[in-house]
Amino acid sequence: MKKTFKMSHPKIKVPRLVEAIKYEVKKYIKRERRKTLPPNVDFWDFDCRYGVDEASSDVIHVSAINKSISEAESKQLESFYLEILAKPGYRTKKPKEEQGIKVEDSVDQGKENSE
Repeated sequence: MKKTFKMSHPKIKVPRLVEAIKYEVKKYIKRERRKTLPPNVDFWDFDCRYGVDEASSDVIHVSAINKSISEAESKQLESFYLEILAKPGYRTKKPKEEQGIKVEDSVDQGKENSE
């Protein structure tokens, strides 16, 4: 989805437009996540960009989309650009050293607290 959303309408008030935009984005993400995964892919990931226009858009995380839309409302922007592109996502394992340290630390702390 590459789209410039307008924040003005002759009949619809801005708060209702913001709700409609958030709903449309949420619906798009859910639709993309329902698609079947290619082989050896763990999940659908998204590349997102937000800005006043396409040229000045910056990379954002999926979880920051609603904040960005609310920010556009608070700044009273006439329009903003939002780009959401699905891509394959792969899970990465945490290094064993970090997992071992966390387990040992919590065991050591438990002994100190019991003494």
